[in-house]
Amino acid sequence: MKKESEYFPDKQYENITYGKDDLNFKDFECCTFTGCNFSDCVFLAVTFIDCVFNDCIFNEAKINYVAFRTVSFNRCEIREVNFAMCDKLIFEVHFYDCILDFSKFYTLKLKGTTFINCSLIAVDFMATDLTSVHFDNCDLYRSEFDKAIANKADYKTSYNYTIDPSKTKLKKAVFALKEVKGLLFKHDVIVSEL
Repeated sequence: MKKESEYFPDKQYENITYGKDDLNFKDFECCTFTGCNFSDCVFLAVTFIDCVFNDCIFNEAKINYVAFRTVSFNRCEIREVNFAMCDKLIFEVHFYDCILDFSKFYTLKLKGTTFINCSLIAVDFMATDLTSVHFDNCDLYRSEFDKAIANKADYKTSYNYTIDPSKTKLKKAVFALKEVKGLLFKHDVIVSEL
């Protein structure tokens, strides 16, 4: 017998530390979470629609069965989180001033997602659809883009990336001239700025 979800519209949640099962079988719509800690959560059948997370912590949270539908994360810590198993129906997320180091977006469709002023160190974007994604002032050190589709993606203000154009689709992607060395790393050439 399937458990019925509880519905929570237009609520504000502040400074709550959630336990392992506290949010399971709950749907949140137009809610704002501020200063909350989700790190111990093992999500099951949770939906966030048009929600905003401000200054929240998700480090190592298990979000395998979560739906994120038009969700914004502002100044959040989201280290070592695997988004790859999230509900893919209407999956839409945006990140502003967040730390996403060692997180995984493997095979997700992130078309049009914004990452602004984010730390994306060693993030797994393998086989991800990054079409028209905007990476604005992001640190992409050791992030993996193998087999990704990054057509029309904007990297021009981001840095520390290494992307192999023979393994990643980059048609009409935008890069800054000073960081173009990140596209040539496998050729072992030295790019001099004179």
